[in-house]
Amino acid sequence: MTRDRGRAAAEAGTGGHAGPEFSVIVPTLDEEAQLEETLRRAKCALGPETEFIIVDGGSRDRTRAIAGRYGKVLIASRGRGVQLAAGAREATGRVLVFLHADTWLPEGSAAALRESVLAGAGAGCFRFALHPRAREVRYRVLEWGVNWRTRRFRTATGDQTIFASRAVYDACGGIPALPLFEDVAFVRAVRRVTRFEPLTEAARTSRRRWEGAFLRTIVRHWVLRATFAAGVNPRRLSRYHERRAPP
Repeated sequence: MTRDRGRAAAEAGTGGHAGPEFSVIVPTLDEEAQLEETLRRAKCALGPETEFIIVDGGSRDRTRAIAGRYGKVLIASRGRGVQLAAGAREATGRVLVFLHADTWLPEGSAAALRESVLAGAGAGCFRFALHPRAREVRYRVLEWGVNWRTRRFRTATGDQTIFASRAVYDACGGIPALPLFEDVAFVRAVRRVTRFEPLTEAARTSRRRWEGAFLRTIVRHWVLRATFAAGVNPRRLSRYHERRAPP
């Protein structure tokens, strides 16, 4: 019954809607170095009519000024879960696209998203890739591993630019206001009501997180994710993550 409701929601999300086709929601915090190029590429990839909602968590640099040139700027408490949920409440598009401030959408994104939703996938994500393009073996292995996990388990993280039709987003309860792993929790909820479909097109995320502490960053993420899967409160994990994160 739940899957039937999700299928109906996915179909409802493809038509009969007066707003824009796409709403792009971007959480930010001191992202002046990355944001301009991210928004420029997203606008080119999805079209000039795309709605942009940038939700800032208290930036002290020029992030808000840059964001204001592309769309609506909201202020929210710090934390991606809270920020993404706030943006989704304001969005008016048929398809919601949750984009990180350092992730570049590929050309042809609009057609890929449109085709996926029309084919019955109420939600999904892009293939994971890095920018600058990965040439070192360790980065290529990271890309392969993330994409294998996505195909095998139908899961995703925010670096892969998760999307959902408006109807499916509402049907599954939306993004939870968690300080950590809000993306994983959201995909779990989505899969209860509809098919989650990875795209073949790649969204490219900055390598900055892994540079300088590659292995330590991966191991820390694995530990946190395994602990989250075991049922530990994400708020406790967030405090550990903030203490242990490299500068």
